[in-house]
Amino acid sequence: MSGVQTLTVAAEEGEQRLDRWLRRRFPQLGQGMIEKMCRKGELRLDGGRVKASDRVRPGQVVRVPPLPEAPPPAAPLREEIADADAAMIRAAVLWQDAHVIALNKPPGLPSQGGSGLGSRHVDGLTGALTFGYKERPVLVHRLDRDTSGVMLLARTPRVARRLAAAFRDRETRKIYWAAVAGVPSPAMATIRYGLVKAGGRGAGGEGEKMRCIDPGEVARVPGAKRATTDYAVLERLGSRAAWVALVPVTGRTHQLRAHMAEIGHPIVGDGKYGGSGQENLGSGWGAQLGGEISRKLHLHARSIRFVHPVTGETVTVTAPLPEHMARSFAAFDWQAGAVPEDPFVEAAQ
Repeated sequence: MSGVQTLTVAAEEGEQRLDRWLRRRFPQLGQGMIEKMCRKGELRLDGGRVKASDRVRPGQVVRVPPLPEAPPPAAPLREEIADADAAMIRAAVLWQDAHVIALNKPPGLPSQGGSGLGSRHVDGLTGALTFGYKERPVLVHRLDRDTSGVMLLARTPRVARRLAAAFRDRETRKIYWAAVAGVPSPAMATIRYGLVKAGGRGAGGEGEKMRCIDPGEVARVPGAKRATTDYAVLERLGSRAAWVALVPVTGRTHQLRAHMAEIGHPIVGDGKYGGSGQENLGSGWGAQLGGEISRKLHLHARSIRFVHPVTGETVTVTAPLPEHMARSFAAFDWQAGAVPEDPFVEAAQ
């Protein structure tokens, strides 16, 4: 075992996840070991406790506890990717160039591994997306497991840092499509409830979710963060359901799902925030529409617009709906070509 180490994040290493930074320096570390060190408080960032998903920045100091000197003999550094999974993730590529890859993430596929998420996730499949490059691409942001749609990957750490900074500085524009229970009123508005993590059940925090906080109370609630979502109603199904466009002005965990549920219009199929056993009868509450409408989450990252970190050009990538949402939209006679891609821009003109 090595002794305790205190390491400084170099300038060229900034803006990446802590677990990825650690594995580059210590290939013998597995994801489970990193998460365990975080839970026990043995791994510290600038003296404070951290999660494996936290991002390191240049100049920060990482305290690393004693580590095994070598990897377990039978543990490969990279898991083998099944042919079917490799074909699936390659088919999900929407757009790519020498610097960036855009995927249409399927619903049900986690962005990254973690407690209870298994080993099959986008990050674990990026080895199938090298397309001739030596290093596998790097995730720049995440989507919830059950959310589908556009995800960006960077081919190099330098591009990853630039894209991550663009997300942090809100220089990218993401538009989500969702089917929600009931019809929000007014037809276009901004939601400003703060969010704070509410503990779940079990030692691993199973069932953990976000709780909405009145904007005026955010500063007085420990751990609460301000969150802002713009929404616009695109179509409606009587009073039972609506097709809405959502823009997460901030990027908090489960922000869109928690915000829509808080205003009384949970996203269809959202058992965590909308009540999995409650059928919506037109009142606006209850995340299940019944009949032949899928019980899967109806939330899709429809498009993303970003300034290319190398060429400086503005790039917009649009993702087609997943199968279950396409079936629901067809049943409601909602047609993608009949609505503006960015209703908020049109409303401002």
